[in-house]
Amino acid sequence: MLPFVIDYQGRLAGQLTVAGITWGSMCSAHIGYWVDEAVAGRGVMPTSVALAVDHCFRRVGLHRVEVCIRPENGPSRRVAEKLGFREEGLRPRYLHIDGGWRDHLVYALTAEEVPEGLLNRWRQAKPGASQK
Repeated sequence: MLPFVIDYQGRLAGQLTVAGITWGSMCSAHIGYWVDEAVAGRGVMPTSVALAVDHCFRRVGLHRVEVCIRPENGPSRRVAEKLGFREEGLRPRYLHIDGGWRDHLVYALTAEEVPEGLLNRWRQAKPGASQK
């Protein structure tokens, strides 16, 4: 596991964890995250996820990263979608949360999909970014 603290303007703003790291023929992991509502909507989480994915692909040597999100969690789904993660399907009753087994949507990305890096792609896609 790789736990990260998200610092925004000198204060704790969230957390991101890369977990379930599997080596061998899989070379994969999944990412979970949360962000303080006070900084939501400022690009903090997409930037943090992009940095973590680039670290996983370029330094750690992983091939695939997944994000599993409850279908009703629109803000988290938007993070994955903004970054270009591919929605792969539904995992019924995937995790036990708040007293029950909850469905999750699976989003994934492989290293080949972001040869220039996910952070670079995110920066280029943001409104007002200069396009090459």
